[in-house]
Amino acid sequence: MPRQHGPGGVERPSLRGVAAALTSLLALAATGLVAGPAAAATRDAGPCALPRTGAHHSLGLDSWNHAYPRPDRSLDAVMVFLSFPDSDPVVPPEMLAADYFPSTSRFFHRASYGTFTLRAHPQKRWTRMPRPSTWYGIERDWGSKQRSAYLRDAIEAADEQVDFSEYDIVYLVADPDAPGVDSDATKVVNFDRPLRADGTDIRRVVTVFEDHPPDRNVLAHETGHVFDLADLYHRPADGKGDWDTYVGDWDVMGSQFGLSPDLFGWHKWKLGWLGGQEIVCVQGAADLTLEPMAEVPVQGASLGTRLAVIRTGIDSALAVEARSAVGNDRTTCTEGVLIYRIRNATPSGGGPVEVLDTHPDSDACWDRSVYPPLADAPLREGERYTVPGERVRIDVADRTRSGAWTVRITTGT
Repeated sequence: MPRQHGPGGVERPSLRGVAAALTSLLALAATGLVAGPAAAATRDAGPCALPRTGAHHSLGLDSWNHAYPRPDRSLDAVMVFLSFPDSDPVVPPEMLAADYFPSTSRFFHRASYGTFTLRAHPQKRWTRMPRPSTWYGIERDWGSKQRSAYLRDAIEAADEQVDFSEYDIVYLVADPDAPGVDSDATKVVNFDRPLRADGTDIRRVVTVFEDHPPDRNVLAHETGHVFDLADLYHRPADGKGDWDTYVGDWDVMGSQFGLSPDLFGWHKWKLGWLGGQEIVCVQGAADLTLEPMAEVPVQGASLGTRLAVIRTGIDSALAVEARSAVGNDRTTCTEGVLIYRIRNATPSGGGPVEVLDTHPDSDACWDRSVYPPLADAPLREGERYTVPGERVRIDVADRTRSGAWTVRITTGT
């Protein structure tokens, strides 16, 4: 069939071909999944589940790393506010707490389709640290000796007010106006040897050094690490250059500033929020109706098909999902069908997820996007994309009246 090539790597089939595809795919919209000619698509996603490896925050998901709490139940988080002898706090604890909650809880409630609740318990008064803020040498790449002293001092100082045995997550929030506080040092710290308090092991804490008000979604990003999710940004070796070349705006683990911060469907599968009927493993060909990833259905309604996965190797897979301007993605730059590659042996910060740019010769939302070249990465209606280096083709036919996307995935082509 003759083809007209659109911008970048997208192929636009002829009008006759598009019409035929629309006729066949729209006829399938009501059923959600009908296998194609070489049919091997299955609702059993097991064959497409990459195994967990020894990589830090591995995206393998055949098993759960029990060193981390899994957000498949309600979890309680304590928020401790730390002041220092060299600074009198200007902002009260309740105002700092409002910077992060309930917004962070709402983010995860939407992302989990209401199955996970993060319950915050902010302390009502300041906890005084024993040393000046400048003594701790707080910075992004923090020396382990001073960082360890900071954490020990914080837990010991807070122990009089806090029963740590009652909480699953610990947030240590420093006075943002203290002279030694560096907002770039916000991160999750994992302990080789857990700290012990109130008869419980504290295996990790979230150290918060944000300005007031803080970066958007910063606590959602850091909390993702508490649930064993990887950093998806690229950190240049010299600290210069673009950090967002792997996933751009797509997924809060790439950037807290992203326009489309809802978690990838692969992450939701790992966390236990998607499974069974919501995931399709494509091993031959499949015609699918993909519901928008960030859309939260009305109570009691089915999630529908949210994620299609194609296994491409021992340690790699492709994922296909729909992204629309709803829920956590309501500020998205573009809508369409997003394609990305997963590598389970690639560690956090090394590019375990790579969004495929189906429009490599264009960009979008240059004034708002964290990385405009990937802001228009999704396929739109009537477009076709063949994945480089793989025998996989994705055709997007149309959108249903409800806003779902009708897609044909063909492997072995």
